[in-house]
Order: sequence, then C-alpha cells, then structure tokens
Amino acid sequence: MRIRLTPLLAILLLPACAVAFAAPPAAKTATSDTNANVPVALQAGPRVALHTNMGDIVLELYPEKAPRTVENFLTYAREGFYNGTVFHRVIDDLLIQGGSYTVDLQKKPAHPPIPSEANNGLSNQRGTIVAARGRVPASATSEFFINLVDNPRFDYVSEANDTTWGYAVFGKVVAGMNVVDKIRAVKTHPQGKFTADVPVTPVTIDRVEILPAAAQ
Repeated sequence: MRIRLTPLLAILLLPACAVAFAAPPAAKTATSDTNANVPVALQAGPRVALHTNMGDIVLELYPEKAPRTVENFLTYAREGFYNGTVFHRVIDDLLIQGGSYTVDLQKKPAHPPIPSEANNGLSNQRGTIVAARGRVPASATSEFFINLVDNPRFDYVSEANDTTWGYAVFGKVVAGMNVVDKIRAVKTHPQGKFTADVPVTPVTIDRVEILPAAAQ
C-alpha cells in the first residue's frame, strides 16, 4: 500500500498550493461499520447517491452541523455540476478526492467559495465526506474528499492558522463503502499538473442523485 503523509496539506489543496503539516503518526485502517461513530441525532439528514463507474455510493448529509456546506454541495448536485467529473486524487490509507475535474483533468468553473464550518464538532472519521479547500479556510467550492481511514489530523483545532482550522465534515457514507474501497485500490500515476495519485483508468461520477424522502 502507498502511504503519503508529507506534505499532507498539499494533498488536499489545489495543485498550486504547497503548505505542509508536520507528519503525525499514521492512522490505522478502520474495519467497523461506517455508522458506528455517528451520533443517532445525525442520522436523519438528506441522502445523495453518487453513481460512479465503479458502483453507487450513498451519502447522508448533516445540515444541522454544516448548513452552508451541505447546501453548497446540494446546489452543485441539483445543477448537475458533478456529472461527468472524476475522482482525480486517490491515496490509499488516506482519502479519495473529486468534485471539480473532468476526465481530461480540466477544472470546471465553480461558484464563489464558502466559509469554513470545520468547527462543528464532527471528526474526520473513516467514511466521512469532507469539504476540500485551498490554502485559506474560507476557500471551499465544489471539491470534496472521503476519508478512507480515521484522519483526526484533519480535524478543527483552532483558528490560529490555516492548518489548525482543519476540514469541514458534512456527511458520511451510509451505503457503498465497498465501492469506496474499490476506488482506493485503483492504480494511480502522475498526469497533467498532478505529480501523483491520478487513477490510470478514470473513476467517474456519472450522475449525482438527491434521493427522495420515500427512498431514504
């Protein structure tokens, strides 16, 4: 397995950014059910299905904890923005990231960035979906990542600087974690402006569907 821990922040930011976290101890892969650490009060949010070329991933969102971030994600979903985009960054034992690049790695124009809601009490646990951002905290747009392991290093600590701000969790995978784990296993290589971690065979998000209440 490939584990890249430094520079960690550069993994999550836009390719032009290069800020580094100090490397903490590597997280261990979790094997428990993806809902095990989610408070019962958080398990009633809207659900969204990512229909990928490797299978379906169902997300449950937490608007009471991250209202701006959830609404931002749902806005892109309603507009069909994610349809035809790819998971452009796959790092085993860390995360999979997507939400802005086409198959030929062209970045789609996004809406203005939103404020960070990282200080919402939610931790970057395995299976959580998180708003990716740039160098400054209030720079998240369409990109997101799904944690492959528990990543407390990405949690909010303080507003002291861009690294201690952490990353805003706004939902969790409730079905299709096996698909996430299939994606994590794909072969990757450098491509375009990315120096590593791009899937050799594109992993596409063919369609994003906001599930009706009856289906939930």
